[in-house]
Amino acid sequence: MNNMLFTLLQADVAAEAVAAQDLNLSLIDMAFKGGWLMIPLFILSMITIYLFGMKWWAIRKATKVDPNFMKDIRDFVHNGKIKSAVALCQQTDTPVARLVEKGIERMGRPLQDIQTAVENMGNVEVARLEKGLPMLATIAGGAPMIGFLGTVMGMVQAFFNMAQAGSNIDITLLSGGIYTAMVTTVAGLIVGIMAYFGYNFLTSQVSDVVFKMQNTTVEFMDMLHEPAGRQ
Repeated sequence: MNNMLFTLLQADVAAEAVAAQDLNLSLIDMAFKGGWLMIPLFILSMITIYLFGMKWWAIRKATKVDPNFMKDIRDFVHNGKIKSAVALCQQTDTPVARLVEKGIERMGRPLQDIQTAVENMGNVEVARLEKGLPMLATIAGGAPMIGFLGTVMGMVQAFFNMAQAGSNIDITLLSGGIYTAMVTTVAGLIVGIMAYFGYNFLTSQVSDVVFKMQNTTVEFMDMLHEPAGRQ
């Protein structure tokens, strides 16, 4: 009795293993059935993952600012330690620090010139953070279109095969084209959704960095007015 139960258990395990293997093979076959359009979709998916990871890391690094940074800058400037303030900015190496460094380098000039230089540096930093985001937006819109192109091509192929078959129509002639059509549509939508959500997430993160840079600019310009106000 025990031997029989053990044998049945082994048979069930073997059947589950075969079913899992068939599922894996079917997924691989499904990818290949999508045709050559799966190649650009795969490339676009890799670009999406790479761009998202690279930009997320850069933005995450840009948001890390020491809460005592502006306090230290204020102390250095008020004590006349301009070189120490510049050294602290270079050591911090964030968009906010580079804005302050540009303003410190322009000290001694009219305040309007300093503010213009800081704002121009801010535009450069924003452009640097946004670099690559238009590519994500393009992929978000283009990948589903490529998938839809595969859908149209698959349906055209299916109806062409049916026309060639004449009265000897086989269901496999239609199913093969529809199979290709659905696979490319699903793949295009997956890549497009990944790029779409990645783009919107990164855009919101860039907006947070821009807000911090604007606050820093205002704080820095107020700091430059303080010595004159105290005299």
